[in-house]
Amino acid sequence: MGRVVYSGIYEPKHPLADENGFRSDVLTAVREMGVKAVRYPGGNFVSTYHWEDGVGPVSKRPKKIDLAWRSIETNEFGTNEFLTWSRKAGVSPIFTINLGTRGIEDAIHYLEYCNFPNGTQYSDLRIQHGFKEPYGIHTWCLGNEMDGNWQIGHKSAVDYGKLAAEAGKAMKRLDPSIELIVCGSSLSTMASYPSWDATVLDETYEIADYLALHQYYGGQEKGTAEFLAQSMDMQRYISTIRATAKYIKAKHRSDKDMKFSLDEWGVWALPSDSVNKELDQDPWQIAPAISEQIYTLQDALLFAEMMLVILRNSKDIKIACQSLLTNVSACIMTEAGGDMWKQTIYYPYACIANYARGTVLDSRICCKSYPSNHYGQVPFLDEVSVYNEKAEELVVYLINRHESESMEVRYTCQGFELKNIIEAQELSCDNKMATNQFNHDLVVPRELAGLKIENRSDLVCKIKPLSFNMIRISLK
Repeated sequence: MGRVVYSGIYEPKHPLADENGFRSDVLTAVREMGVKAVRYPGGNFVSTYHWEDGVGPVSKRPKKIDLAWRSIETNEFGTNEFLTWSRKAGVSPIFTINLGTRGIEDAIHYLEYCNFPNGTQYSDLRIQHGFKEPYGIHTWCLGNEMDGNWQIGHKSAVDYGKLAAEAGKAMKRLDPSIELIVCGSSLSTMASYPSWDATVLDETYEIADYLALHQYYGGQEKGTAEFLAQSMDMQRYISTIRATAKYIKAKHRSDKDMKFSLDEWGVWALPSDSVNKELDQDPWQIAPAISEQIYTLQDALLFAEMMLVILRNSKDIKIACQSLLTNVSACIMTEAGGDMWKQTIYYPYACIANYARGTVLDSRICCKSYPSNHYGQVPFLDEVSVYNEKAEELVVYLINRHESESMEVRYTCQGFELKNIIEAQELSCDNKMATNQFNHDLVVPRELAGLKIENRSDLVCKIKPLSFNMIRISLK
């Protein structure tokens, strides 16, 4: 979509491009961000994609129409380029197959090209293209957002479920080691939610390993309090889908617990009609600059809240892909031929992806709350703690939703003895609408001062209004 690939991660003529045409500044930022998995090739894009167009000699690859974003895809960057990039970036690939305009046979061929050793038509084609060893791609999405009428090849829940079940059955016959993700609801506001999820799971429960969830939030015009309350909806959404999956498990008399893949999520600052206007004004471009949101501090706080919801539900959510990586609703922004810079949302992602490793602890919060129009009472404090047994440290994430008041926090920890503060950072700014667009270092983590450990069990600190905070504590 847009400039995610072309002039995002891939720009052969850029001064910092490596021998494969990958922007080395972006590769460094991705590694430092803590990204562990990337979903490819889409997204809405995948529902008309022919993977064969993106392999083999680049000079012979066809230019194709991308109906999803009304642009031209050159196919200069394809499967082998992505897998080469993913190895350099240190990420695991999650592949998506086209169940919009294609089907079972195409899914098998793509899997054969990527994972089969040799001696068959498509495995030998991969070898002919210069990639002898199979990639062993472990995780595959069976289509994308098939509940949405915007999707090319949109289907009913029954029709999609039956197709996904048969495609998945064939793929696992070819490679029993893979895991499969089936499409769940694309948003918590979908009229078909959660009945879509129940029907699809009913059709695919034996073959599926994950149910895909997607969730975006905008609505900055609602005001800060209501905007930040939307993470309450995200928790409600996940809880409902969890209950739906448990019902289908019982119905099938199954011993398997369905896992969830929140493989598209983020703060989508631009309404969809504005994206459509961008496309209508000048369609059929190559890598058009569309939906290039510039994120504020306020956006970063809701973004961080969404990550905390994911952590709290990590028993069930095993994959979560923030969408997208560069330039389109992205943590990383690039200029063609120029600089790379990090959006406000980059920093909560990096703090959580790099340090929230281990066991999410059970927490109780006692604080003031405020009423929202749709989500009931919303606590001013949001919090998640993670115990990293390997590193012998406790990592505490705190968000103050209050617009004007600092918050005195006393954190009492049971079952651990707190030793000392390893690191304490805060992400805040006097202007909640501040961005990093022009001053790239305006909204960045800074030291959170004034922390104390009392009685070897209590952490005492003061956090600013509208702030995201990370505190790392060594344990005795």
